[in-house]
Amino acid sequence: MQILTNNNKMPEPVITTKNLTKRFGNFTAVNEISFEVYPGEIFGFLGANGAGKTTAMRMLCGLSRPTAGKATVAGYDVYKHPEKIKQNIGYMSQKFSLYEDLTVMENIRFYAGIYGLTGSVIKDKGKRTLSQLGLQDEADKLVGDLPLGWKQKLSFSVAIIHQPKIVFLDEPTSGVDPVTRRQFWDMIYKAADEGMTVFVTTHYMDESEYCNRISIMVDGVIRALDSPRRLKEEFSSSSMDEVFFTLARGAKGKSE
Repeated sequence: MQILTNNNKMPEPVITTKNLTKRFGNFTAVNEISFEVYPGEIFGFLGANGAGKTTAMRMLCGLSRPTAGKATVAGYDVYKHPEKIKQNIGYMSQKFSLYEDLTVMENIRFYAGIYGLTGSVIKDKGKRTLSQLGLQDEADKLVGDLPLGWKQKLSFSVAIIHQPKIVFLDEPTSGVDPVTRRQFWDMIYKAADEGMTVFVTTHYMDESEYCNRISIMVDGVIRALDSPRRLKEEFSSSSMDEVFFTLARGAKGKSE
């Protein structure tokens, strides 16, 4: 991904945060984080359990109100327009979020409707989604009967069926086999190539290498933010595993 435009100017970011903070009583889960994410970027948001990444993502998705600081997502303020944010993003949770007692096509129709699509658009999008996933013969099959890898790919396809500016993915490949993980990342690359911004959390350090830039959170603060190559150079490491271990060593690791 090339962040600079044809005029060699930085494009307007689609996500901005400035000193974004979330407290729960005396516990500060997210402590004054600041960063920007750009159109078409694959932005990795890393951190061990308890680092604060899920809490931060929930604020950016309009699901949790910040305690302090500023943030805009897709041009909308997280305080003033959380519903507008929800309409302009896609979201895929860590746990499979589709309805397993509905068929593949019923899930597609249901979520397309939630995202505001109607009539012939839903029909066209449904056919296209089934074709892209190779699920034409499983359209009337219950989602609960699909292998996990297919569920995850279907969930991602449904999350972007309305072509949002940004899609948030919370550990989307957790539990799937290496081949399916690779196929899933091919889908992410395709979405980014089409201009969609991908904001992704993962526990797999090899997957962090696929991101344009990476933010690493430790105990509620961002300890590093750069491309995988530059982070490895900065920390004199041969892999992102080593970078992550260096930064996360000694973390308090309270639950998110």
